[in-house]
Amino acid sequence: MFVAYSPELDVSSCGKTPVEARQNLHEAVEIFLEETSKMGTLNDILEESGFVKEKFNHKIRWQPPKIISTGKERLTV
Repeated sequence: MFVAYSPELDVSSCGKTPVEARQNLHEAVEIFLEETSKMGTLNDILEESGFVKEKFNHKIRWQPPKIISTGKERLTV
């Protein structure tokens, strides 16, 4: 089992292969963004997650926070 994770949004998914895990994550992020937009909480969630609004070509777009480090942890349960 493989896990794909988006730390910027704290969304994850899994799959039997790395490709499937990434595809499932993409779908999970799409659903997350659609649902939070419908609920009217998308802007609040993005701001709380460290995203910053910037003007670009007369449009507003969200810039993700910069990730400075990643790592893996192994746990014995």
